[in-house]
Amino acid sequence: MTQTLPKLSPEMLVPRMGEYLVQKGLISAEDLQKALDHQQEEMEKGNPILLGQALLDLNLIHRSDLDQAVTEQILQLRSALQSANRVLERRVEERTAELQKALERVSELSQLKANFIANISHELRTPLTHIKGYLELLISESLGPVTAEQKHALQVSQQAAGRLEGLIEDLIMVSLASRGELSVRLEEMDIRRIASLAVKSFMGRAQDRGVNLYAVIDDNVPLAQGDSQKIGWALSQLIDNGIKFTSAGGSVVVSVKREGENLVIVSVTDTGIGIAPNRLEEIFEPFHQLDGSSTRRHGGTGLGLSLVRQIIEAHGSMIEVQSVEGRGATFKFPLLTVAGKK
Repeated sequence: MTQTLPKLSPEMLVPRMGEYLVQKGLISAEDLQKALDHQQEEMEKGNPILLGQALLDLNLIHRSDLDQAVTEQILQLRSALQSANRVLERRVEERTAELQKALERVSELSQLKANFIANISHELRTPLTHIKGYLELLISESLGPVTAEQKHALQVSQQAAGRLEGLIEDLIMVSLASRGELSVRLEEMDIRRIASLAVKSFMGRAQDRGVNLYAVIDDNVPLAQGDSQKIGWALSQLIDNGIKFTSAGGSVVVSVKREGENLVIVSVTDTGIGIAPNRLEEIFEPFHQLDGSSTRRHGGTGLGLSLVRQIIEAHGSMIEVQSVEGRGATFKFPLLTVAGKK
């Protein structure tokens, strides 16, 4: 059943019309009550009417006086609305200016941080180069013989120096990315070979942790467009991350598959601890770890995934994360293929 709505009139836009008419002296309080009672009676009969109509039905007000009162109130409402809009616009302008200043300050602090990271990273390179050089001389016994125990200690130090060098390179890349200077060299690259080498380089680490690491690579995958060095680095980070968060007996799978004529899908899937749905975006924040406690089980600076996303996005692509907490995660991204080449 379709309900018939009352015809729109100016009175509908005017709140508390009865009180206004009493204040203007156009009707008395008794007249207002009579009109309200009449309005209620008509509503009970299924004939809803407006207050002004009730007053007219009872001959308690002239049509011209009612129209004049409604017009006055509409003008007052319009004036109040215009005034409120002006106040709102002024507040919006003030708030916008405040936000702009805050944004400029954040940008300035971000630039200072990026400059600091870049400067300190470059300064660390020189002494580290000396340390690595002398460690190599000692291990090779160019400076004299060393015992087997001493050589083992030197090799451990050499591995630590290598990790430190990797961290410094990551910091430099972060500073470049934060300043919008992270460049990629798009060229033809064999993504199958890049993935195979990445898996091979982490096989020892995976075995040490009791994690099964293997690759699933389609034979018909063509050459892709991208920066082979940076894509290799990003893929290595994803593999390292998967091994780190997967317990013994679990697995990490690197997959490279062709999709259609123009895309190659690269993915890394693990059976590790997974990520809570509400925290998926956090993992891409630089210097951020989901477990931020002083006793956290998993190491790392929190730079890896942040840089991975920036590298993938610099290729005009996007990295997607799918995860079930406690059941692992999958990181995947598409790359454009080189048409007609395999």
